[in-house]
Amino acid sequence: MRPTPASPHGAELARADSRRPYRRARVLLAGLAVAMVASVVGVVHTAAPAAAAGTLLSQGKVATASSTENAGVPASAAVDGDTTTTRWSSTFADPQWLQVDLGASATISQVTLTWEAAYGKSFEIQTSADASTWTSIYSTTTGTGGVQNLTVSGTGRYVRMYGTARGTTYGYSLWEFQVYGTTGTTGGTCGTTNAALGHPATASSTEDGSAASAAGNAVDGNTTTRWSSTFADPQWLQVDLGSSQSICGVSLNWEAAYGKSFQIQTSADGTTWTSIYSTTTGTGGVQNLTVSGTGRYVRMYGTVRATTYGYSLYEFSVFTTGGGTTTPPTTGACPTQSDNPNFGSNVHIFDPSMSSATIQAQLDADFNAQKDTNTAQFASGRVAELFKPGTYSVADNVGFYTSVAGLGQNPDDVTINGDVTVDAFNSSDAGNATQNFWRSVENLAINPSSGTDRWAVAQAAPFRRIDVHGNLNLYPASYGWASGGYIADTKVSGQVASASQQQWYSRDSNFGSWSGSNWNMVFSGVNGAPAQSFPNPPMTTLATTPVSRDVPYLYLDSTGKYRVFLPSLRTNASGPSWANGSTPGTSLPMSQFYVVKSGDTATTINQALSNGCNLFFTPGVYHVSQTLNVTKANTVVLGIGMPTIIPDNGVNAMSVADVDGVRLKGLLFDAGTTNSNALLTVGAAGSSASHAANPTTIQDVFFRIGGAGAGKATNSLIVNSNDSIIDHIWAWRADHGAGVGWTTNTADNGLTVNGNNVLATGLFVEHYQKYEVQWNGQNGKTIFFQNEMPYDVPNQAAWMSTPTTNGYAAYKVADTVTTHEAWGVGSYCYFNVNTSVNAYHAFEVPNTAGVKLHDLLTVSLGGNGTITHVINDTGATAQGSATVPVDVVSYP
Repeated sequence: MRPTPASPHGAELARADSRRPYRRARVLLAGLAVAMVASVVGVVHTAAPAAAAGTLLSQGKVATASSTENAGVPASAAVDGDTTTTRWSSTFADPQWLQVDLGASATISQVTLTWEAAYGKSFEIQTSADASTWTSIYSTTTGTGGVQNLTVSGTGRYVRMYGTARGTTYGYSLWEFQVYGTTGTTGGTCGTTNAALGHPATASSTEDGSAASAAGNAVDGNTTTRWSSTFADPQWLQVDLGSSQSICGVSLNWEAAYGKSFQIQTSADGTTWTSIYSTTTGTGGVQNLTVSGTGRYVRMYGTVRATTYGYSLYEFSVFTTGGGTTTPPTTGACPTQSDNPNFGSNVHIFDPSMSSATIQAQLDADFNAQKDTNTAQFASGRVAELFKPGTYSVADNVGFYTSVAGLGQNPDDVTINGDVTVDAFNSSDAGNATQNFWRSVENLAINPSSGTDRWAVAQAAPFRRIDVHGNLNLYPASYGWASGGYIADTKVSGQVASASQQQWYSRDSNFGSWSGSNWNMVFSGVNGAPAQSFPNPPMTTLATTPVSRDVPYLYLDSTGKYRVFLPSLRTNASGPSWANGSTPGTSLPMSQFYVVKSGDTATTINQALSNGCNLFFTPGVYHVSQTLNVTKANTVVLGIGMPTIIPDNGVNAMSVADVDGVRLKGLLFDAGTTNSNALLTVGAAGSSASHAANPTTIQDVFFRIGGAGAGKATNSLIVNSNDSIIDHIWAWRADHGAGVGWTTNTADNGLTVNGNNVLATGLFVEHYQKYEVQWNGQNGKTIFFQNEMPYDVPNQAAWMSTPTTNGYAAYKVADTVTTHEAWGVGSYCYFNVNTSVNAYHAFEVPNTAGVKLHDLLTVSLGGNGTITHVINDTGATAQGSATVPVDVVSYP
């Protein structure tokens, strides 16, 4: 029996997709439109730009565009000098762009946009040296249309208008796009001091992983040592100058293995790069390059090698014109930290020599502070409870923002004779567990007091590396509604029972048996899982998980020192990694970790990263005023107690370079009140290196837009690096709490995947205002997807992916993708603000044999809105108060 909730989880939701029965055919009214526009707006178009600075550079130059409405409105019409009768017009979709090639680099001082009636409400003016990497020099979300004279400051050969939100249901339409400025470069005398000398250097790879080929060798002033990469394209070497500098020269002292095609690029944050020099005819030897650019980070980005070897530089020297303050050079090696650090007051460490009463008192105090859904759910309290190896007779009730973990190398090193429990604890929960978010348990054994442990959770509550000697119930004792959840690398000797859980994902585990099904139960690599039977009952079972790597975790070694264990990569795994002994892998001493605690800032954290340290985040809330830049391969960023990172002033919270082996685990990114473009980015745009042997992993990483306050972020997670593993994320645009509303906690996309061969296992993405998941990379795979469309769509007109398509698909695979596969994917609607809102479909994919989805479903929760089709034009309508899933077994 499928229970019907009075309300979904506060009510979490997704988006609607509906198609209008007709399309407004502007082309049929072209004659009338032109006449009306000419008479009404024509006089405006003759207005000269206000205080135009410099020379008009764009007229008659080569213009291109993302699309054109029809052949009569080409890109070239926007740079022909005719402001009244010719125009460029795009198709009726977002985003769109128009760009002009000025023919040479220029200093841009003004851009004038002469809009036709179809204007851009949100757009950027961007510049580029190569038409590939773009820098924004102007941005607005309140475009006015008409004639917009924009005073800007930037440099580039290419200039474009990049529109992200249209002001009408039509496309973008410009009578004229005018760029003003001066050609040539300016600046002071180029210095002769090497600004890169001794500064932190990182690289895409090293030839053999040894000190002999390390990145730092290229900035040590010694022309007998060198950096050398692996034998593949592309590769890069970058140096952190410590602060923004005006770059006027770069010297490359190549070893025999040199770059034939490469760029010199600069960046303010180590993430977004601007090319200031480019060649396809590199000569090797010593190349002294005159350049002009600004940035803190400078890199050589090689795209074609001249030999069969890699790229190899004896020295990489950077020269400046001054104007910036250079920080003292650092060694690039993490200064030795303590192997027994002070983890701060929010971490409670228990020893078996302590009395059970003392431990229980602390556990109870933690729970009482963190239990209440009404007061603790969005509060700032954070706590971690760590048990040293041994046996404990306690009962641990786990509240919000609480991590419980054993400190042994293997789960059975710590045994709880008692219970580790999550339930519908509060009277306000009304017996439901649909808001039991943001908590975790990991790396211990449980002997349940009654033979059965209870972990009745919703999203963002992982149950990892646990040995349950008995049964495990995933539902509240009241049998109320629950909306979870995630298990991995776990043994349960008895039965796992889901009962009232809507959906659940289990990975790489051993169960005695499984009982229960509602909508979407998914298993990969689980011994003891039920057989494949979707939709009756709705069990999706894969014998193995294609690729997995279990989470890094803190433990005590035999000498009493803290270390972090790094499990090895597994392919086609089944069962726990520790089923036959210790988990395979390596470990790092805590002396290589910077422990982030209260009082740390973005400056201190970035300094630790620049010094080559890994990061260990303790429980707390951390505001960052600059992007946290992870640039070193194999960096570990590990959090306990749900440490929360909030970006201030619109910065992106964290950026990971396109390098091997970065591990992110146990973090909550909470959007700030000023819009960020992205909360977390993995790999720079256009990343192309292979990381199949050592991928970046994003595990138990959560994103929140609103709830604790009026947060805003266009994107939550962008994955550009190939081969990345996304293992259990919850990206949530809040449907309840503070700062919640259609125009208040704004967020377009939860997850955007641009990299190839990316795998998602346990993907929870909810309530975003456009495509919740946008998958652009080839050969992607998803095992389990749970989604609710946005609850708060005010009306259908506010939520249209095209002028004729209602809403946005929850999971969209780009039209250019030829290979993609997904299993066990569900999307629900709960349009409680306006129950007439419709989504045309929940899943939108190209119709090609290589794109395959298995075991799909949609649900209308209580009949609040409808979803016309499950995928593309296939599947019946989800509707009605019965809250019954509509299933599609496979597509195509």
